Amino acid sequence: MQVLISSERIRDRVDELGAEITADFDGQPITVVGVLTGCLVFLADLIRRLNHPTHIALLQASSYRGTATSPGELTVRDELLPDMTGRHVLLLDDILDTGRTISKLVDHLKSKGAASVRTCVLLRKIGRQTVEFEPDYVGFAIPDKFVIGYGLDFNDLYRHLPFIAVLPDSATTGG
Repeated sequence: MQVLISSERIRDRVDELGAEITADFDGQPITVVGVLTGCLVFLADLIRRLNHPTHIALLQASSYRGTATSPGELTVRDELLPDMTGRHVLLLDDILDTGRTISKLVDHLKSKGAASVRTCVLLRKIGRQTVEFEPDYVGFAIPDKFVIGYGLDFNDLYRHLPFIAVLPDSATTGG
């Protein structure tokens, strides 16, 4: 497999994102809402770099199932969210692909009463967006390849890798 982003580059960029977010929120308490399951590694690393009061909440949103490599119908499960009324939210996701998921989640959190919603994605695929959406914070822009590692998976495998790699086409086709 081809390593696209090394663990060292990820660590350095997460440090930078933590500093940017800390400066932008200027000590104001925030609620980091992570989108399960792909964000978990990113969330764990990022929150340790935020230097102000931080609450953590989780929700599940997915357009991919099993061995699928293209998005299907979006499902959202938000039972783990606290009351969002008046909270300043940082929505954290692993990857911005078409933009459908994150744009719907921003609207969902606003409908739950969030005072503000900013977005942070670890990865942004170039050339895949079908919904106009601009995240507030982006870790890395990447080519339109299926990637794994650092929380991202294929059929619930490879999340443990400390780097981001391109999954070979043969792995997605069984060849």
